[in-house]
Amino acid sequence: MRPYKQNQVHLAANYTAQFSKAHGAPVYYGTDYEKELGIRDLSKPDYGDAVTLNKDDVPVFWACGVTPQNVITNACEIPITITHAPGCMLVTDIPNE
Repeated sequence: MRPYKQNQVHLAANYTAQFSKAHGAPVYYGTDYEKELGIRDLSKPDYGDAVTLNKDDVPVFWACGVTPQNVITNACEIPITITHAPGCMLVTDIPNE
């Protein structure tokens, strides 16, 4: 989740939608995130540090590669996995264009 001012939400969504091989467009934005995403408390994220949400901010949510790490961690017989940690993205030689 990253906070944006209301007039910046569509700009962020349109810009990031161009990068579908990265996080792509937001999966949700707004304040009904508990119903839509199952997130109860933004101050207690499952991974990484909490992000401050000011009174006039809109929370914007992107899909993230950290979440599938739960699958990898709980999978059987995977000899090696290369991934990333919150805030430390994986860099490859695969171009985004």
